[in-house]
Amino acid sequence: MYKRILLKLSGESLMGSKQYGIDEVRLAEYAQQIKQVADLGVQIGIVIGGGNIFRGLSGAGKGFDRVKGDQMGMLATTINALALSSALNSIGQKARVLTAINMFPIGEQYSKWRAIEVMEAGEVAILAGGTGCPYFTTDTGSALRGIEIEADVMLKGTRVDGIYTADPEKDPTATKFDKITYDEIYNKGLKVMDLTATTLCRDNKLPIIVFNMDVVGNLYKVMTDEPIGTLVYEG
Repeated sequence: MYKRILLKLSGESLMGSKQYGIDEVRLAEYAQQIKQVADLGVQIGIVIGGGNIFRGLSGAGKGFDRVKGDQMGMLATTINALALSSALNSIGQKARVLTAINMFPIGEQYSKWRAIEVMEAGEVAILAGGTGCPYFTTDTGSALRGIEIEADVMLKGTRVDGIYTADPEKDPTATKFDKITYDEIYNKGLKVMDLTATTLCRDNKLPIIVFNMDVVGNLYKVMTDEPIGTLVYEG
């Protein structure tokens, strides 16, 4: 079992059955799954996207200044982080929000050492605000944070149960990989994460497991080595 993980959650998945914002049922399901793994003694860092509220890149396409759009996206991730920390606290799991840019008293300012200190104390460290810089996705933010906090693995929770030869939501003939190397992702042109994030993980030997977080119990299955999802590794 992994001792310390970086869990990347999708902001879009937090919408659940809604068209916008946060679905309280999905949020509660996420909190219960995270607490179940924390109860195993696993140290957990979390990066969550903000696409259910605002996505900087799409905002830029609608006339927003890209830097300001990305800053709005950072704030969106912080809203999601606060919601998740509240949901965790309500079921008895301590959680702390650390932000990439100074937002005191909304959250503490992130540093590697503070995040590790929080996790070693048994709290879930929710790392909000992306990298704190524009032009970087939350996938890149999660790769960076995973490397910084010395996680054993990055778990990328998505709406699909792994990596496929094509988008399974659009192509019914798509087939799933049980495992795949970083180089194969490049060569096949698969869109698992943006290239910056994938390169960071490859160069720093941080394995990735892509799985469906929206199925209750899947996070626990990943942590107890049940064969679900897709492992990305250095071949």
